[in-house]
Amino acid sequence: MGQPARAGWREWGGLALLALPTMLLGLDVTALYLVVPSLTADLNPTATETLWIMDAYGFLIAGFLITMGTLGDRIGRRRMLMIGMAAFGAASVLAAFAPSAGWLIVARALLGVAGATLMPSTLSLISTMFTDVRQRALAIGVWATMFALGMAAGPVLGGVMVAELWWGAAFLVAVPVAVLVLAGAPALLPEHRTPAGRLDLLSVGLSLAAMLPIIYAIKHAAAHGVDVQAWVAILVGGGSAVAFVRRQLRLSEPLLDMKLFTSRAFSAALGVLLIGLVGFGGVMYLVTQYLQLVEGLSLTTAGLWMGPPALAMLVGAIGAPLVAGRVSPGVVMSVTLASSLVGYALLGLAGAGDKVSVVAGFAVVYLGLGVIAALGTDIVVGAAPSEKSGSAAALSETVQELGIAAGVALLGSLTTVIYRSGVSVPSGLSPSAAETYSDGLPGASLLADQLPAGALDHARAAFTSGLNAAAVVAGLAVAAAALACFTTLRHLRPLGHAGPEAEPIASHAGVAME
Repeated sequence: MGQPARAGWREWGGLALLALPTMLLGLDVTALYLVVPSLTADLNPTATETLWIMDAYGFLIAGFLITMGTLGDRIGRRRMLMIGMAAFGAASVLAAFAPSAGWLIVARALLGVAGATLMPSTLSLISTMFTDVRQRALAIGVWATMFALGMAAGPVLGGVMVAELWWGAAFLVAVPVAVLVLAGAPALLPEHRTPAGRLDLLSVGLSLAAMLPIIYAIKHAAAHGVDVQAWVAILVGGGSAVAFVRRQLRLSEPLLDMKLFTSRAFSAALGVLLIGLVGFGGVMYLVTQYLQLVEGLSLTTAGLWMGPPALAMLVGAIGAPLVAGRVSPGVVMSVTLASSLVGYALLGLAGAGDKVSVVAGFAVVYLGLGVIAALGTDIVVGAAPSEKSGSAAALSETVQELGIAAGVALLGSLTTVIYRSGVSVPSGLSPSAAETYSDGLPGASLLADQLPAGALDHARAAFTSGLNAAAVVAGLAVAAAALACFTTLRHLRPLGHAGPEAEPIASHAGVAME
């Protein structure tokens, strides 16, 4: 068998084009943080409507990832990208000019569905364009970095848009991106599809019935604790997941090929990504709160402080594939995860007023994320046959969505518990104000003008203690992931070396390419 063809100018130009929707998806995750106060003043949503404005996007992305990844494999990945990009641009215009909160929720839901087409399409197209394993890993590192840079730039760009124009302008950034992608895709991106039968709609329904309640349960538990409503959602989601898996095992052309999980490298890499994203997601949520509520920084300034961690991820995501050309990717991932424990230790020891230590610690954590995002995703996509790379990419994205949501819920809840157990309500507050103060640091910050001297600092110290404990717990989980990664993935050969790359799963499906 000959050596895979190395990418040329068209493939690298295609990667630059794919970087645009990838960064846009990252922007859309965080830009809304600064937009909410302005749109609330204009649209006057209820508290429930505000929550759905924030959450509809993430719910629908997580729910439709597997379906859209498989659909892209069947109808063509470039076609799916172009359909999704056009839909994302149109939904962004609807969001920008939404006349009411209800219409904005609809627009955010449509953005979530469109986003679910973009995420697996960009990643699976990269696996098609870059057949040389070293170049593919480097391209995936660039892809992962663009999403993170978009997330870091979101608050800054959102703040500028709101200050100079109006809240809807933050959504209109998608329009020129959509135009560029639609214009450049036919020239720079190859088409790739797998001839297959009709999509099994019952499987689509079961996948939604599994993912949406589980994501809802995680988010609900983070806000309200594990109550009856959360347990009902978990049971519905879990039951639907079991039914979904059983149906996939019976179908000759399943929505999700369960044989993908027979590869030890594939399953182990997904597990490492899940645990790594739990730690990262929870810590990022707490660090952003720390910078704003403990250090008193504006969201825009806090976004600028997140620049060094984003740069650290860039180094990790781009540098890891280069190192993995000489050392086993599994060893690189495990050593980096172990090294990231230094970051969790810095966060575990930080106090109020230690923003430099907090940002430095998070930068080390972010460096580790860059490495596992690049190499872990490459292992997942590389272990799947080419005609299943859309499904593999969707699984990778789904696991990362679940990891971030679970991290926010678990580590956020732990921080809240420690805050409530360590804070003492000052005397003289009304019952409602006392409840707000004891509920969490965001509530205490809202009461700053009503609090006696030292009470807000006391609340900040209690929150920082929660951050310390959350960092320790996350560090223990990451240490276990590092050990598991070394145990299960150290056998992988360095990228580009002769031998099995990641136990490719056998497949007999046909592939059509243009």
